[in-house]
Amino acid sequence: MAAAAEAQAVGLPAAVGETPMPSLAPMIKRVSPAVVNIATRGTVRQRAPRNPLLDDPFFRRFFDVPEMGPRERQFQSAGSGVIFDARKGHIVTNAHVIESASEITVTLMDGRDLQATVVGSDEASDIAVLRVEPSTLTQIALGDSDRVEVGDFVVAIGKSVWPAAHGDVRHRQRPRPLWHQSRGL
Repeated sequence: MAAAAEAQAVGLPAAVGETPMPSLAPMIKRVSPAVVNIATRGTVRQRAPRNPLLDDPFFRRFFDVPEMGPRERQFQSAGSGVIFDARKGHIVTNAHVIESASEITVTLMDGRDLQATVVGSDEASDIAVLRVEPSTLTQIALGDSDRVEVGDFVVAIGKSVWPAAHGDVRHRQRPRPLWHQSRGL
């Protein structure tokens, strides 16, 4: 009933013919315990912007320019992940979320914070697998990607900026970047 009232509030019909407006709420409630927030901290090394004059030893000596090595900068980032193996404590996330992280904290739906370690990551596909100490975790059921078809309805659920977004499958295979193809990958 709440979904019908919300649908009407935004100008959608409560039903189409005899069929009530579908709601994603039951599915989101069912899978949300497997969706986690990921917070990272770390240090990155940055080189100062390059100036060709600073490469000239005479210029450096004449203007008494000190040596400028790489600088270190602290960072924090956040993202989402999904528990896909509760028994092993495995979580899948984006590789860019945990890149250069020295500390990774996973927050579960029930508010527990767990420290995570990186099992592995692949920058090209932007996928990473984390591990937390398994203790009463909820995992999501994995589907069969070979059965997905263009036009299938999909939902992305996260814990960072947008709680849920929906759409449809646009491609069956993710196109490989040209630099992968040129290297025979």
